[in-house]
Amino acid sequence: MNSWKVLESGVDSALNHMQMDADLLKDLENHQQPILHFYDFRTPSATYGYFVKPEQFLHLENAKKYGLEIARRPTGGGIVFHLTDFAFSVLLPRTHQGFSLNTMNNYAFINAIVKTAIIEMIGKSYDIKLLKSEIDEPVKEASYFCMAKPTKYDVIINEKKIGGAAIRLTKSGLLYQGTISLGLPEENFLKEILISKDVLNCMKNNSCLLLNQFSSPTTKLKLKSLLAEAFCCN
Repeated sequence: MNSWKVLESGVDSALNHMQMDADLLKDLENHQQPILHFYDFRTPSATYGYFVKPEQFLHLENAKKYGLEIARRPTGGGIVFHLTDFAFSVLLPRTHQGFSLNTMNNYAFINAIVKTAIIEMIGKSYDIKLLKSEIDEPVKEASYFCMAKPTKYDVIINEKKIGGAAIRLTKSGLLYQGTISLGLPEENFLKEILISKDVLNCMKNNSCLLLNQFSSPTTKLKLKSLLAEAFCCN
């Protein structure tokens, strides 16, 4: 079992965090050590998947008004708002026992660890599990927003999504960029930012807001500690 490196890069711009993850993935072949990367955003931010065009889904002028920094991730997936979430990344070299050439197997492996940390955080009285199959969502635009549509192997609580991620595989290993919901951004903000108001309803219907009551710096520290403990056991 390879020992984990827990990396904390602190508060910085979304652009710099995304670039750092890309650099870590590029250099993974040289180190062959799994990495758990924690970071915080200097300003209200949103990141989007490598192939997403944010101007098709967000009012960019309104985003500027709110000081929202928007950065492209080196992974895929949809748009994630980093205002009320806990963001982190995982890098696995191909030599790690949990690595698979199948992206969904990697997603299930890592999210099972995330689930363990969340259970330790809030207790076993909630129905916390990995989603076994895709949920049909009639709103097409919802698939372009991480917290608007649960996908297979997402972490869910009482049938609502609390954790999601995007993965990129390379010859060196993989990069997983994850988010844990601590609540949704303010509704007025979303109404002005989102082009499709149906997406807002999907986020409200499909996102778990259970951790909203725990949304504080102390809680983030506890969650960080539990994630580090859970990953370092694998």
